[in-house]
Amino acid sequence: MKVVAFKRELQGSGASRRLRNSGQTPGIIYGGTEAPVTISLDHNALYHALKKEAFHSSILDLEIDGKVQKVLLRDFQVHAFKQLVLHADFQRVTASEKLHVKVALHFENADISPAVKLHGATISHVLNEIEIECLPADLPEFITVDLTNVDVGTSVHVADLALPKGVTAVTHGNDLTVATASVPAGQVAAEAAAEEPKK
Repeated sequence: MKVVAFKRELQGSGASRRLRNSGQTPGIIYGGTEAPVTISLDHNALYHALKKEAFHSSILDLEIDGKVQKVLLRDFQVHAFKQLVLHADFQRVTASEKLHVKVALHFENADISPAVKLHGATISHVLNEIEIECLPADLPEFITVDLTNVDVGTSVHVADLALPKGVTAVTHGNDLTVATASVPAGQVAAEAAAEEPKK
């Protein structure tokens, strides 16, 4: 994905406010061997890009003055109630340096799992993203959570995930729960009542 940015000379909150009033969003690029560079980006293009999941977990081609750099979106701030992106931070990416980044989880096959198909259970998503470590070339857009074999009373943990080649989960020593399957309380009571012998 490509992002076009412009070098920003003026600093400070007044300059940033003037930028935003002219339809631009202030930002910064940092990391690697070069000094940080303050930039501005087209607000509407950035706003729509931020709605795409891939924009948050892909290596981006950031072009400034005709020169393209490989970067990763690291942070962004949005206005509390206006549809306004206030600032965006990008980190330079080096092919040989591993990244630590959060990637979205995509849940699949819940409808054919024993938990849902046989017991009418609800599968709760405990995590929607996980932190991973990998080289830029191995960065996945998302990680799939296959729920095919999930039954009532079981959970899916990070260790159960089939991670792409070259990708490791960063869990800080905890095998975090990703999803759980449980039968709604009202349904359990109704089933128990139905099974009681008639007097």
